[in-house]
Amino acid sequence: MSAIERRVEEFTARDMAVADDLRLFAESCRPAVIRECVGSWPAVTASGQGGTEALAYIARFDAGLSAEYFSGGPELGGRYHYGTGPGGFNFARETASIGDALNRITRNARSGDETAYLGSLPTDAYFPGFAEANPCALLGADVRPRLWVGNRSTVACHYDSYDNLACVVAGRRRFTLYPPAAIGDLYVGPIDHTLSGQPVSMAAGAPDERAYPRFAAARESAIVVDLEPGDALYLPKLWWHQVEALDPVNILVNYWWDGFAAGPDSPYTAMLLAMIAVAERPEPERAAWRAYFDHYVFRPNGHPLAHLPAEQRGVLGPLAQGNYGRIRTLVMRLLRGG
Repeated sequence: MSAIERRVEEFTARDMAVADDLRLFAESCRPAVIRECVGSWPAVTASGQGGTEALAYIARFDAGLSAEYFSGGPELGGRYHYGTGPGGFNFARETASIGDALNRITRNARSGDETAYLGSLPTDAYFPGFAEANPCALLGADVRPRLWVGNRSTVACHYDSYDNLACVVAGRRRFTLYPPAAIGDLYVGPIDHTLSGQPVSMAAGAPDERAYPRFAAARESAIVVDLEPGDALYLPKLWWHQVEALDPVNILVNYWWDGFAAGPDSPYTAMLLAMIAVAERPEPERAAWRAYFDHYVFRPNGHPLAHLPAEQRGVLGPLAQGNYGRIRTLVMRLLRGG
């Protein structure tokens, strides 16, 4: 990837008039920065008066619930990762009320005795009214926001299986991005023992990168994006990203959605099934199945039945014309051994 290709396109809120603008990015699977995307939010205005004021603003919407509180001592350096602590991690988890957690995050910002964060909190449940007071015109009302609040930290490099609009409310954020093709050079950890849901890179941000020699190739494809309060980053699904919260108090709102889902089944589910059905077969047979996957699924040469009239394509016709349900019924019957 050239230096030019490694630069993320930048736009302003004035450039992004309608939600279709985001769909164009999603279709091309490319990230984009939108400066001052949410600069008019009251939450961002509060953050301009300081981190404590920003925390006080979101505390006004506190519904009184409890959530998982992640924390570690100053020796962590804010890097949440694997380690020798409980469960094999270098940080602690506990359940805390939102009010108590926000108070602790406020104290941490002053003392530096602890670093902590609350992550992925649906605002409708935890902070009702926040979304209505701070609306995002680029997304439909059905795409609901989540809130991330904490001190200075580094969240391990991971990917999401949904498209993501990450909006900075308070503090500066640095995203280090790697394209999906870098996965083989990132030394990804286990998929069923994770820090907080998604598997993470063992190499990105590691104290000693020499243990991961292929990571040098991934680093060559890295894109670093710095965001100020009010800025947003559109991040396509499957792009790897390490997220650094650079200030004593940091607040981010994000939106996840999939604009191309034909139904409830996800590509990740299909990949897991392929792992047990294909991954340990002999290499020549895997190569044969790869040809079939390419032909029927990835379609580099176009539709597999392009040589037939549309009315003769059967279940390989458009999914929206009832074929999604027909294929799904066939799959479920096969999984049941029918």
